[in-house]
Amino acid sequence: MTTPRARVSRLLESTAMARAYTLTVLGATFGSFAIEQMTSRVTFATIILLLAVLGAAILFVRREELSLLRVAPTSLLMFLALALVSLLWTTDRSDTLAAWVWLFGFAFLAITIGHIRDTLQTVRAIGDTLRVLLVLSLGVEILSGVLLDVPIKFLAIEGNLALGGPIQGLFGTRNMLGFVAVIALITFVIEWRTQSVVAPIAVPSIALAGFLALLSASPTVLVLAIAVGIGTGALTTVRHAPPARRTIVQWMLGIVVVVALSVALIFRHPIIAWMGAGSDFSTRADLWNKILDFVDLQPFQGWGWFGTWERGEYPFTFINYLLDNHHETALNAFFDVLLQLGIAGFLLFALLGGVALVRSWLVASVRRSVVYAWTPLVLVTLAVDSMFESFTLTGAGWFMLVLCALRAGQSRSWRESIDAANTGVIPTLGRSE
Repeated sequence: MTTPRARVSRLLESTAMARAYTLTVLGATFGSFAIEQMTSRVTFATIILLLAVLGAAILFVRREELSLLRVAPTSLLMFLALALVSLLWTTDRSDTLAAWVWLFGFAFLAITIGHIRDTLQTVRAIGDTLRVLLVLSLGVEILSGVLLDVPIKFLAIEGNLALGGPIQGLFGTRNMLGFVAVIALITFVIEWRTQSVVAPIAVPSIALAGFLALLSASPTVLVLAIAVGIGTGALTTVRHAPPARRTIVQWMLGIVVVVALSVALIFRHPIIAWMGAGSDFSTRADLWNKILDFVDLQPFQGWGWFGTWERGEYPFTFINYLLDNHHETALNAFFDVLLQLGIAGFLLFALLGGVALVRSWLVASVRRSVVYAWTPLVLVTLAVDSMFESFTLTGAGWFMLVLCALRAGQSRSWRESIDAANTGVIPTLGRSE
């Protein structure tokens, strides 16, 4: 006779549970703003806590499949450790501890999914989740901007759909909607190319994501689209290059990227004017210059980990006072980390994303399936967006960074030989359906 404990264990390690858990986590992560606005911060925190406990139980029953060395990237663990250690010098220990718990919570959820789902299953789950959220976003925008013609204030929806935007959907701001729409575009195209979904679903999904990205009127969407387009072209070139010439092609592309970035830096003012983002960039430049003044006061350790600035602690309140503004972030993930965790945190954050991008790029270069292109393209999106927003330090952005870093580490890491990426199997704990 099967004991209740055995039945629970079988349920927790089942494929159905893994898929349901993944969809629930993704729904909560990407729908965090709407959930908080419709309920409360405490309710959302309870949801994340319960999901973390359930994730721990799932990993426990799958413990024989886990390797302690491969649980999480070393750079991620070091970044989390530094954020926690900043309790020793932060200006408010309770707020830093609360911010660290949020940071760890989303990271743990990403780690759990990274170990119970493979790359294709992850892409499918993210595609399904974002399809629903984008449809709902368009629905509430139609309700607010066309049918009722009134803002929906508790969701921060301004009702500008009939005016051609900007719109926010269920994500709170137009920039966040644009960011999610670009992630969705990458995911939907990969789904289509891998034949994971049929064309009657894939094509409308791509059109919807592109339409919402356009209506978001986010100044960063164009930059993200260009970056992803260039990344896609470069990766396609490498993938189709003969193996004997692939290394040379990689180096040539690297030189082209450096030259392009240099040219963009030199001609940044004409480019900004062409994009019509002069005032937006000017606001960011003023903020970043003021942040650097405070970084100079505590350059190595920073002021302590806070994540967003909504808690109103020093030095964030003073920076806003000096600028006569109400910024909730540094509008740049790298500047935010530099301010809060100093040079050490900045280097660890850059290492986390940089190593993940290199690893995933190398794997995608040699793997036949196009699904491996998803990770580097999402990381390119996260890296570019981090120059204009701090999304990659909290919520869905941080979750995606950890998930991609874990996926890249499973595919190619210092723990396995250099030739592992060219063999037939990439280590993964995901079970095929």
